[in-house]
Amino acid sequence: MSFRRVLKYGVVGSAVLGTAVSLHANDYDLNSVGIVRLGRAGATVFDIAATYKANLYSREWTDKKSSEYLKLKSDTHRAAAGKLLELCRTNRGVYIKVGQHIGALEYLLPPEYVNTMKVLHSNAPQNPVEDLYRVIRQDLRVDPNELFESFDPEPLGTASLAQVHRATLRDGREVAVKVQHPYVKGNSIVDIKTMEVLVKLVAWAFPDFKFQWLVDESKRNLPVELDFAHEGRNAEKVKEMFRHYRWLKIPGVIWEYTTSRVLMMEYTKGGQVNDLEYIQREKLDPYDIANKIGQLYANMIFLKGFVHSDPHPGNILVRRSEQHGGTEIVLLDHGLYAELSEKFRYNYSKLWLSILRVDQNGMKKYAQALGVEGSMWGLFACMVTGRPWNSVIHGVDKVKQDDAEKELIQNEGKLVLPHISDVLEKVDRQMLLVLKTNDLIRGIETTLRTQNRMTAFWVMSKCCVKSIGSQEYLSAPHTWSKLATCLREQWCILKLNLYYLYRGIVSLHLLSALKMIF
Repeated sequence: MSFRRVLKYGVVGSAVLGTAVSLHANDYDLNSVGIVRLGRAGATVFDIAATYKANLYSREWTDKKSSEYLKLKSDTHRAAAGKLLELCRTNRGVYIKVGQHIGALEYLLPPEYVNTMKVLHSNAPQNPVEDLYRVIRQDLRVDPNELFESFDPEPLGTASLAQVHRATLRDGREVAVKVQHPYVKGNSIVDIKTMEVLVKLVAWAFPDFKFQWLVDESKRNLPVELDFAHEGRNAEKVKEMFRHYRWLKIPGVIWEYTTSRVLMMEYTKGGQVNDLEYIQREKLDPYDIANKIGQLYANMIFLKGFVHSDPHPGNILVRRSEQHGGTEIVLLDHGLYAELSEKFRYNYSKLWLSILRVDQNGMKKYAQALGVEGSMWGLFACMVTGRPWNSVIHGVDKVKQDDAEKELIQNEGKLVLPHISDVLEKVDRQMLLVLKTNDLIRGIETTLRTQNRMTAFWVMSKCCVKSIGSQEYLSAPHTWSKLATCLREQWCILKLNLYYLYRGIVSLHLLSALKMIF
């Protein structure tokens, strides 16, 4: 028998054996087999490419600005996005997570893709309760019927990697049980490899779309997000870190019933931060909510360097506090945190102060320090602030955001798409999660209609000053230099307080201004 024949039969035999082992390991669920998922993904990409070729590339277009071409292009984007959504819903797991990323990239992708994939943020496919019970039996070594007095089959939330259910333990404690989808961990390696190949194919077909950074981030973050015990430790760390915030609630972890695939926490009531009807019914102040979230995230990013990086509305609840009657913020889902180095925080703080001072030389210097090359620093400032260049150079804390500005961003975003992609490919990797976090927080503020509040820039400015002062204090060579650094920091904060107090008086937001000082 020739070597080639031995090799051929060996490959075929290995594939058959591997498929059989995979089927057995995944309870003979055909959808969980890597080669099936890979084939389905490949077929979808081929189908999408064929759709574009048939609709747009089968003939020469003399006028690509004509209404006929633009309508056909939009219809093709929508059809292709629908095929991609169906792939994500069928393959689930990591595909759902990537689909959710796509649904958040408003300044990078055509709106047809973004609007189609957005449904995955709140309407991810869910597994039947028996599948979850199987995971609980395997990990906790206990029958769920003996563990729970009751278990609500309707999930509180369904995400890409898990779903959360309300339950009551036999001892009467109300809990939220987060259970990983059964086959996510086993399929994650194959799925990431598949998507890496698909991203390269898409980049080859559409050179303006460079998303290798998205694959790299998924490869780095996914193993961490799949470890629910790590998520529990993150929750306890941030609870201790911000224990002085009486208005912040982090549900406690029940460690005796927590593993890498099962996370049990105390059940906490509240309404989603974007539920305006709930906020009005409970007589909560949207500005108070936005100020507290802004204060929390400014401290996380600039001072602590430990940033909750998935603040979509389903992970932030609001409610009236039983202790002090004010608004309480409940922070959920602690699986993904960005850990920012001191050097990064220093440069990022300097960048933000340069933006607020409209110091273009400073913007350029600190954008380059964060990895942004050449003339892309202006675009980077727009990406960081979420504002067009005209607003940046006139002062983002002075120019109000409105519908016209939003339309301008969407139109300009289409024009500079290749350059945005270049920035994301080269920027400091720590910046990617910060940009994602910024976008999600801005989305919440837009929903609450609080995006023009002055206190946002006030809090952020003070955190930037403190971050820079802390770094300069540590590097000061002697006692007098350290003292000078402390005095300089306090003087800067005093000037900020006086400036924004004046702005508060002028804009008739004095009460809000005074709250931020005292």
